[in-house]
Amino acid sequence: MAASDRKLAKLLTDIRACRICERHLSHGVRPVIHASARARICIVAQAPGIRVHETGISFNDPSGDRLREWMGIGRDVFYDEDKVAIIGMAHCFPGYDVHGGDLPPPKECAEAWQDKLFAALPVFDLTLLIGIYAFDWHLKGCAKKNVSETVKAWRDYTPAIIPLPHPSWRNNAWLAKNPWFAAELLPYLRRRVKQALRPTTSSSSSPPR
Repeated sequence: MAASDRKLAKLLTDIRACRICERHLSHGVRPVIHASARARICIVAQAPGIRVHETGISFNDPSGDRLREWMGIGRDVFYDEDKVAIIGMAHCFPGYDVHGGDLPPPKECAEAWQDKLFAALPVFDLTLLIGIYAFDWHLKGCAKKNVSETVKAWRDYTPAIIPLPHPSWRNNAWLAKNPWFAAELLPYLRRRVKQALRPTTSSSSSPPR
């Protein structure tokens, strides 16, 4: 095993054993992360939901079904860590707020792990950022004023990065009000995913714009 692979493997072990946010987590600690040194695509989302917490499998819920449909891939590719890395801004389910929605990811998790993790991970052909917390951290001051404006400006971040809204049913109204998302962004997203997963993809290739 190469030194870089050993470094990443040690880091993933440390993340899966992490207890930094334990005092905040009413449902207990269960860090969930999928990654390898060979992944071509990275998905950076908010934090695991309750079904992910229960199963230990990221996006193992209807929002995952929608995300896979957006990307144009099945579960076999989506959960192949040599193809797709799936990372949260927090790695444990944060619990529910008073309205029944998921709490935001605890800041301690991102502060402890995001920079270390992305220093050890490969340079991805494509990174999908999902939601405001991923935008704010990974776009480094280049996000727009909110999720809608950032997603509408997706062409500003391509071809390496594509910002996306969360694929939750809670965003059904947003999707209905923004038909350009399905008409313009999703076809581009599927082309980029297909290209990133192609075995012959290299740094000299020209991603579609």
